Amino acid sequence: MDIKTAQYYTNGHQLYSVHCANCHGDKGEGLGMLYPPLTDPDYLIRNRETLPGIIQYGMHEEIIVSGNIYNMQMPANPQLSAIEIAYILTYVTNSFGNKSGVFSEEEVLDGLRKTQKQATLQE
Repeated sequence: MDIKTAQYYTNGHQLYSVHCANCHGDKGEGLGMLYPPLTDPDYLIRNRETLPGIIQYGMHEEIIVSGNIYNMQMPANPQLSAIEIAYILTYVTNSFGNKSGVFSEEEVLDGLRKTQKQATLQE
């Protein structure tokens, strides 16, 4: 793991513990059929572009993770900055059996812009 990845991972672990672990579990295992696990690398890879928006704006629609349906609402985290979201996503996508490299702040900002644009088009 290079220095940047290690920095993002460490900061992400701290933020994950505060903002995410309560529902998704310390090991990303989720909570029964209420909150999805973060251990499905296929879901994370397929949805990489939308993950920043899910963290920032929350999620209200049904999703399928590891073949199970989840429809509990995820609350928004508007207080998190783009770099904090990058830290969290770097931690999540490199933990729990996942290995996806660094999420850059630029990638997060792009994902947030796309999410905002899609939300505006749907209104």
